[in-house]
Amino acid sequence: MSTSKPAPPALFIVGSFVVGVTIRVPRWLVPGETLLGDLFDLGPGGKGTNQAIAAARQGAQVDLLVALGDDLFGRMARELYAAEGLSLDHVHTLPGQRTGCGTVTLVGGENQIALYPGANLALSPSHVEAAAPAIARARLVLAQLETPVETILAAFRLGRAAGALNVLNPAPARALPPEIFPLVDLLTPNETEARLLLGLPADDPAPTESLALRLRKLGVGAVVITRGPRGALVADSSGLRAVPAPRITPVDPTGSGDTFNGVLAHGLAAGLSLDAAVFRATRAGAWCATRLGVIAGIPTAAELSAFVEQHPLPAS
Repeated sequence: MSTSKPAPPALFIVGSFVVGVTIRVPRWLVPGETLLGDLFDLGPGGKGTNQAIAAARQGAQVDLLVALGDDLFGRMARELYAAEGLSLDHVHTLPGQRTGCGTVTLVGGENQIALYPGANLALSPSHVEAAAPAIARARLVLAQLETPVETILAAFRLGRAAGALNVLNPAPARALPPEIFPLVDLLTPNETEARLLLGLPADDPAPTESLALRLRKLGVGAVVITRGPRGALVADSSGLRAVPAPRITPVDPTGSGDTFNGVLAHGLAAGLSLDAAVFRATRAGAWCATRLGVIAGIPTAAELSAFVEQHPLPAS
């Protein structure tokens, strides 16, 4: 009888790399003001990178398509990918480009982020075409909005042709062409992003349930709206249901959404149901929020399994 382990689920991620500079201050700044911080962190990130590492730490085989500048931060990215076991086959260093960078201001358990995309905006459909064999063997294709939409469209078209599950995390939110939605099997915005995708103000009072149903009408297969400490709302052909998050004391929420998406993608590619994958992803996002720094806040499979056992789904 064979004792060989099953192959890890294969994911293809159209991603981004950004170095984050984080400072915690006692309150939000006003224009022209300088405040002294009591905490500092500099480290790699970017939504695609964070999500790729989150999936890889859960055991996925990840091909990450990403563009870097020919600079110090670009070399930092390659060292990180090698250390995390990510394939470097589709990591492109682009001469004349600068690597993406973001500044994060922390106040209590909340953050504000300013992002310079840099080389991420130079990732093109031709890079996707060159990666077609990797997409063909992937069970799931995951993308965010820190790269050009035409590049994401190219990847989703190849993913659909290969029978992969296409997942779009629409962050940072912006207007999208209508042709992208029928290619999306799962859409994963937070509540603000859901409103912006629908052309609503960020503070529109429409309930989350209404937002989810309206997003489904755009043509996507299913919607999962993340709601921070209130967990997530799932909307698909079976209806609406809430998945509560565990109670925690947040330290740094930066990267929690990316951790959620990476773990969700791994779960779906590994064969979990949508509800089971969302449950595990909510625990991963919560675990991340209790740590400082994005990469340091992404749990391993063992860490997440232990946390899930400590924070089961409440009895109904």
